[in-house]
Amino acid sequence: MTQSPVPPPPLPHPEAPFGHALRPHWSLDPAIHFLNHGSYGAAPKHVLAAQSQWRDRLEREPVRFMVDELPDALASARARLAAVVGAGQRDDTADAKLAFVENATAGANAVLRSFRWLPGDRIVIANHAYPALRNLTRFIAERHGVTVVEAQVPWPLPDAQALIDAYDQALGNGARLAILDHIFSPLAVVAPLDPIIAACRARGAQVLVDGAHAPGQLPLVVDDAVAAGADWYVGNCHKWLCAPKGAGFLVASERGQRELHPAVISNYFGEGFDAEFAWTGTGDPTARLAVAAALDFIEALGPVRYRDALRAQAREAAALIGDAWGVAPAAPPDMFAAMVTLPFPVAADGTREAALRWRTKLLHEHRVEVPVTPIDGRLFVRISAQVYNELSDYAALAAALR
Repeated sequence: MTQSPVPPPPLPHPEAPFGHALRPHWSLDPAIHFLNHGSYGAAPKHVLAAQSQWRDRLEREPVRFMVDELPDALASARARLAAVVGAGQRDDTADAKLAFVENATAGANAVLRSFRWLPGDRIVIANHAYPALRNLTRFIAERHGVTVVEAQVPWPLPDAQALIDAYDQALGNGARLAILDHIFSPLAVVAPLDPIIAACRARGAQVLVDGAHAPGQLPLVVDDAVAAGADWYVGNCHKWLCAPKGAGFLVASERGQRELHPAVISNYFGEGFDAEFAWTGTGDPTARLAVAAALDFIEALGPVRYRDALRAQAREAAALIGDAWGVAPAAPPDMFAAMVTLPFPVAADGTREAALRWRTKLLHEHRVEVPVTPIDGRLFVRISAQVYNELSDYAALAAALR
């Protein structure tokens, strides 16, 4: 006798108060003050249950699922996500297309490894860009004789203009490609995309935007970046959209789709953007299919209410910690969204080893999970806000290092 599928845990009530009352919707350890949603996200139980149901369907008849069901299911999930992130929805960007990738890093690899690089080509990337992308540019440079120029973003950051000026200076001798962080991962600051994209295009550079943290955290409209001149935009769904790990996306403009191929070449090489990216070999597609359930979850919370609450909570938490430690955020408050980076209040070596020791100490001695990061020879703490947090979580961090 076939068992009926177990219904997924319910979605939050639209008017449910945010805070610890929502923690039962996640599997997070209640004994830990979890202040690091920004690194790997955390998928709610409702979303994980949806993923499990998709996996059960797959394993019930793998061939039928992969051949007959998966193409339409993926197309439906892809269209839902594209509408939420505003990709290819406007007349002036209608040729922009969204494809699922494993994560933003995989999308960036697809872009850079599709270029026909020539010795002497230049790539501009920020000195504080995500380490994986800096390593990717180093790999390209070593393989193809490409020059990597780092935009020297000052830290602490006095204002948004300093970010624009850093890119402007790095682009002085032109570039073939510029990589822009929409939200800098270690710094947590939101970059002013439009003026930087304009500077890149004025110098003849194509533009890749690393938007790993933007979906869910910002009122994202990828079409705006494409209309401004971006060729590619990569983002993650497992962070602020609360999808399972293994779900990211790549948006390519019409120009950006030319000669673009997945980092893994598979059965449909040469058959176009949609076909190539939809199938890169046998894998588990359930994280991508469960993106729809994650979007249901965010919609139950209220997308605008969700973003506004995270921004407000991050500012209030930063003020609480800053007052306790006698420090201030390392950039203007209006440049942060759901994350804020603060100077470490204890004298310590600004090394990765020291950062790891302090992160471990905070977790095991104080039950606080928060990233400690070395930046320019000094340690910083990046706090994340999420609807399952309350100020008492941040007060625990403040007290741990007071």
